[in-house]
Order: sequence, then C-alpha cells, then structure tokens
Amino acid sequence: MTTTADTKTGAPLVRLSDAGKNYGSIIALQGVTLEVSGSEVTCVLGDNGAGKSTLIKIIAGLHQHTHGTYEVEGETVRFNSPREALDHGIATVYQDLAVVPLMPVWRNFFLGNEVRKGPVMDLGGMRQTTKQELLDMGIDLRDVDQPIGTLSGGERQCVAIARAVHFGAKVLILDEPTAALGVKQAGVVLRYIIQARERGLGVIFITHNPHHAYPVGDRFLLLNRGRSIGYYAKNEISLAELTGLMAGGAELEQLTHELERFGDEDSELRHVAAEFEHEVAELGVGQAQAPDQPSP
Repeated sequence: MTTTADTKTGAPLVRLSDAGKNYGSIIALQGVTLEVSGSEVTCVLGDNGAGKSTLIKIIAGLHQHTHGTYEVEGETVRFNSPREALDHGIATVYQDLAVVPLMPVWRNFFLGNEVRKGPVMDLGGMRQTTKQELLDMGIDLRDVDQPIGTLSGGERQCVAIARAVHFGAKVLILDEPTAALGVKQAGVVLRYIIQARERGLGVIFITHNPHHAYPVGDRFLLLNRGRSIGYYAKNEISLAELTGLMAGGAELEQLTHELERFGDEDSELRHVAAEFEHEVAELGVGQAQAPDQPSP
C-alpha cells in the first residue's frame, strides 16, 4: 500500500504503534496501530464502547497512552494537554463543536484567538477573514454576523472544520460529525471532509456508520471493545465487507436464528424475523469475510 508521508520528514503526520490505555485495572484500549498521512482520510469505526473516544483523547492530548508509542512527524511524543497537541498541528472538532450559539459566526470562528489592532479587536478584519475562509471551503454565508445557532448542523460542523484549517491544523480529528445529521446535511459534511483532504490535511474521521466512512476514507480502522479487529486500505476491503465486520456477522446470524425460533410460535415475530434476515443478507454478512491480510 502506498503511504503519503509528510514531505519534510518522510514520516506520517501521526503514527500509533501498539498503543493502549489502562484506567487502573480497566483496559480501555489495547494494541491499536494507526497511521495518518497528509491528504488522506483515516476512518475509525466502532459501536458505542468500542474505544473510539479513548483513541481520540490520546491523539488529542487529553489523556496519555500507557502502552505503545505515539509519534508526530517521526517524533515520539507524550502530550500533557490538548494545547500541546494543537501546537503540533493536531486539532479536534468534537460533537458539541465548542461554539456559543448566540454569538455571530465570525466571533465563534475567532473565539479564543481574537485578532487585535493595537488595544482593540480588529472586527472588520476578523469578519473578512471568516467570510474568505468559509468561501475557500465552499461555504457561502450571506452574513457572518448571524448567530451561529441559526445555521444547520452541517453548516456548523463546516464552520468548525474551516476554523481548524485556518489556525494551522495538519491533522483534523472529527468526532462523529454526521451522527446527528440527516442524509442531506451528512452529505454536506462529507464533502467538506474531502475538501480538507484535498488541502493536504490528514483527517481522522470517527464514525459508527460505514456508509459515511467508505466514500471518503482511504484507510479504515475497526475497533471492538477496545481492540483492533482490522486495519485496511480502501483497495483491501469492500463496503459490504466493512459493513459485515462492523455489524458482527456471527452475532447477527445467531440473532436471526433466535428470531426464527421464536417466530415459529408468534406470527408477528415470524414477520420480524423475515425482515431481519433480509437486512442481514443485504449487509453481505456470511458472504463478506474479512480480507486475509490487514495492513501493517
């Protein structure tokens, strides 16, 4: 598999090798290997409790790993705070977006990073910069003075992405950006993920939805209960295989059999079992097996 490395060091922007995190006797993450290079989207997939949040916290500097190594552009690091990670070009956009709904878009864009002209803030300059940065990402807002809370969920996500790009992010971590969005708004966010990739950023896209991940992803890390169950390049796995691994083929087949057994005693459950079996077949479970050799 061809790896797009950072041009200055020849190393990926971010690399985790056999990384893990313990909270006392609790193993939250174990044996995870991940690479993030410029102009690539790495998708991290898993259900609730899979370890996605713990992985984000390690990369973003909120928590330190207890096992393995963490490298940024070839340099071994152990961040003590998110500010240290941000100083290394690693920005995180969380689900809550860290925005103030009643403040204007431009004010949220520069929140905590206000530009000054002498003793006063450069209001005009910040408005113009916000407008231009959003235009560069393909977002044409009529008025950057409107409260950010009046924007749609997808538009707010895109403002947060543009903000991170403007302030020098090399690696952009997106925490479930499409989770609470409808189909159209999710598509808007996916388009801006592609734009961030085209601008040379390394993107880590955290999601539980393989249908959102596959169209934009270059690599796929699948987590289950804190462990990696696969790490693949796009040419090594199909959408059906990815969906089957995410869904858990064996568990779905067992549930199908249970529904069929109970369905013999209940006509409504028999109907539910038939529908469920059809959905499992569409996922490709049973036919879609994991590729023989995951990426190193």
